[in-house]
Amino acid sequence: QVQVVESGGGLVHPGGSLRLSCAASGDISIVYAMGWYRQAPGKQRELVAIITSGGSTRYADSVKGRFTISRDNAKNTVYLQMNSLKPEDTAVYYCNADLKVQRIRDEYWGQGTQVTVSS
Repeated sequence: QVQVVESGGGLVHPGGSLRLSCAASGDISIVYAMGWYRQAPGKQRELVAIITSGGSTRYADSVKGRFTISRDNAKNTVYLQMNSLKPEDTAVYYCNADLKVQRIRDEYWGQGTQVTVSS
């Protein structure tokens, strides 16, 4: 059984910062890319940032220069440092992990963590 668990969401004022964490655990043999997606009310889920096993990163244009994704391969954990937060960053943030589990490669999602940016 595999678990993908996010933490670190909350309420923050505009201009503030938050750090999200996501840990994958279970019978995992390989961790490929890990990433963060978000879904605001009434909108489709969108990619925020992704990081490969080799450390290459890609960001949505809307968060470039403000968000930083990183990972700790030893802990199967990915982080999202979010600075200069804006009200439009308000959403449920989901972690996605591309994993090989018992010889089968598949994508796994966390349960989501709410980020609210409001004064």
